[in-house]
Amino acid sequence: MAQISAYLAEIWLLALEYFRQPAILVQLGLIAALYFPALLLSWRLEPKLEEQARNIKGMPGLLRLIVVFLRRLEWLLFVLLLFIAEVVTTAINWPGNNYLISSAMLLAASWLVISVVSHVIRSRALGKLFAFVAWTYVAAAILGFTDEISILLDGAGFEVGNIRISLLRILQAVLFLGVLLWLSLAVGSFLERRVQQIDELTPSLRVLIGKIVRIVLIVVAVLIAMSGLGIDLTAFTVLSGAVGVGIGFGLQKVVSNFISGIIILMDQSIKPGDTISLGETFGWIRELRARFVSVVTRDGREFLIPNEDFITREVINWSFSDRYVRLDVPFGVSYDSDPHEVARIAIEAASAVDRVDGTNRPPVCWLTAFGDSSLDFLLRFWISDPQQGLTNIRGKILMALWDAFKENDIGIPYPHRELLVKHPLDVSIERKDIAD
Repeated sequence: MAQISAYLAEIWLLALEYFRQPAILVQLGLIAALYFPALLLSWRLEPKLEEQARNIKGMPGLLRLIVVFLRRLEWLLFVLLLFIAEVVTTAINWPGNNYLISSAMLLAASWLVISVVSHVIRSRALGKLFAFVAWTYVAAAILGFTDEISILLDGAGFEVGNIRISLLRILQAVLFLGVLLWLSLAVGSFLERRVQQIDELTPSLRVLIGKIVRIVLIVVAVLIAMSGLGIDLTAFTVLSGAVGVGIGFGLQKVVSNFISGIIILMDQSIKPGDTISLGETFGWIRELRARFVSVVTRDGREFLIPNEDFITREVINWSFSDRYVRLDVPFGVSYDSDPHEVARIAIEAASAVDRVDGTNRPPVCWLTAFGDSSLDFLLRFWISDPQQGLTNIRGKILMALWDAFKENDIGIPYPHRELLVKHPLDVSIERKDIAD
């Protein structure tokens, strides 16, 4: 710390002496004066240019990049004005050395690019970290302080066995590993999208291949980063044993869900798009993840169910072998009705309803019982899109039956209760059930 304090004090004294020079003060004033015109111009131009940019359709990535640039239009104009000032001062050779104007132009341009890139990164935390690290390094490189800062950071450290750990090495490791992880994730996402476009593979196999590729790339990136930094991988033997013990005790649920997810992908018991029932949850599978399965219900809720539940609990897959699902709708009619005619009308009414397969697997209607007050029937029909809901199709079938029975004068009975009072003083009541 004493070395760092002495170095910073020395830098401060040199900076005071440097900025007392008249030529430097002139350049500082010129730099400050050029920023305000850039700011005023950006206030006038930004709304108009952004309105024109919003007309770009079908390219959300390009539109996002242009909008991010326009939100920093004052820095772009500031760089242009500094460039003009640098050219003019060089041509007229005033005020002598214009190093400060050139440095300010490079710093402003670097900040503009770094700011745009950091805002393109969707993770705000990673974006801010990238902006801080990149700006620090670029500013040090432009001002010529990289060697001094490297020596200073390398001096702040300690040794563990044969390995020296310093601030410089930690920063290099974080930066190197971050870049490699970002590249591995980007390449993994690209390959995963390409795999999803292969129609010859099943949906489960596509997801499995994509996840394996992503995991392998991440592991390779970590190993390359460690090797590139000169870290002996054999030093992690004891650590890997401790991690194994931790996985066996504290992370057993995480590992169980991960292994269960791999089993699900390999045996293809469920796949994206399947309609499933798990307990009281009914919906269709939206996505298979390493730890959970995303199930979307008819009311728009999304359940994140652990993979282990699909291995240990009973799961109803309505579209495992095929998407055809048979549904039953019971109903009853009056004894005055012709059962043959009722069955025919019910089949015609069901066949006319949307979503009912009336060609490959036509509906059937059977007389199932002579009830107390009605002839009991069971209407069976098939649908091929259970993910669109089951209750709504049953409701449409019942409405179609109601309309068809009304048109053909077929009654739907309901029980009546009749109370007979034999004598005012007699509290006994005789009750008869009669049917329509």
